[in-house]
Amino acid sequence: MTTNEETNQESFKVSGKELLSKIKEIYKEGKARKIIIKNDKGETIKEFSLKMGAIGLVLAPKLAAIGAIAAMAKDWTIIIEKEPTNSFTRNS
Repeated sequence: MTTNEETNQESFKVSGKELLSKIKEIYKEGKARKIIIKNDKGETIKEFSLKMGAIGLVLAPKLAAIGAIAAMAKDWTIIIEKEPTNSFTRNS
């Protein structure tokens, strides 16, 4: 796992078998707002938003597409963009 604090991104390297289960795990955590899937050459294969209104019916076709592309290669990188954290200073 790699973290980029400036852009609030994390990336994970996974195998084809692990791709779909890792995306489901990220979705269940509820902290990601966007997922980018890249192949072993660094090319973006799929990119989609996970806005608060996304429900199973909207996500299901995306998961089916991910399952299909997972079989195409053995090494994938998943990049997730997380919601920005609210940082503020409190004056006492």
